[in-house]
Amino acid sequence: MESAIQTIAIYPDRVCLLDQRKLPLTEEYIECRTYQEVAAAIRTLVVRGAPAIGVAAAAGIALGMQQLTMEPETNIAEQFERICATLAQTRPTAVNLFWAIERMRACARQLHSAPLAEWQQSLLAEAQRLLQEDIRINRRIGEHGLPLVPSHSTILTHCNAGALATAGYGTALGVIRAAYFAGRQIHVLADETRPVLQGARLTTWELQRDQIPVTLITDNMAGYFMSQGRVDLVIVGADRIAANGDVANKIGTYSLAILAKEHAIPFYVAAPLSTIDRALATGAEIPIEQRPGEEVRLVGSQRVVSPDVEVENPAFDVTPARYVRGIITEAGVAMPPSRDTIAALFE
Repeated sequence: MESAIQTIAIYPDRVCLLDQRKLPLTEEYIECRTYQEVAAAIRTLVVRGAPAIGVAAAAGIALGMQQLTMEPETNIAEQFERICATLAQTRPTAVNLFWAIERMRACARQLHSAPLAEWQQSLLAEAQRLLQEDIRINRRIGEHGLPLVPSHSTILTHCNAGALATAGYGTALGVIRAAYFAGRQIHVLADETRPVLQGARLTTWELQRDQIPVTLITDNMAGYFMSQGRVDLVIVGADRIAANGDVANKIGTYSLAILAKEHAIPFYVAAPLSTIDRALATGAEIPIEQRPGEEVRLVGSQRVVSPDVEVENPAFDVTPARYVRGIITEAGVAMPPSRDTIAALFE
């Protein structure tokens, strides 16, 4: 079953994004009319989740080129690179951002000295192709993850790796959707995911729309539920995976993985191949984005601590591969994750 949630829509004159900052209280789309507005939307979490960030960046590049006008001094390739550089500076951890930009660059290399109109047509088509590919990939991830989900099981997930984090359907939630619509009797425990509450605001909203049973818990309750035998497996998404299987995901994932290991609970990561950065040997090389301290000092718009309290706010942490039972991709499952099992996915 397809998710009815549309995160991104790409048009020649605009990119429409579901504003995830306002969910679940308000379902509102914003229209980005320039590539700079798309970059700002990525940076400010209007759109988030590694695959969705990649598609949005490709859409922003296509939009920027659509608005380019041919003047005597215009160098199309230079203008294209300027637009790419702006999008590349938005979020450092999610490798899908850079993967999507490279896809657009590969498309541009085929154009060489083509007229501007051909650049515009080809790049718009490539961005729209990336969007449709992402949905198909997510469905395949769900199919490969389905055998790993027992019937009558409770699945713990962290942050949001659903339709909202992708072009549609989802990675971790794609596996959950596949299991639910295959008739597995499942229940989801969703961590609230401080400080921006993606699990509370977004994951529960998605699952309720699909009538998938979900219970919200705070991040620090996970160990309790595991100790009570009330968690059968953990499935999360990823923002970057190193060649050895180390996984960068939303802050708090590392703690969950250690708890799962202690309680002998399978811990799975669901992500497309585009999230695997084979240029990085280990997770120690993954850049970790540092977010503004106000995200921690506030809960929504409510201040909970003095504005001059010092805050550290890393957006992600790295889970070593030894804590991961398997990495579920559109090409199969790397189980256990290692340099060899991950390399085999690309063969």
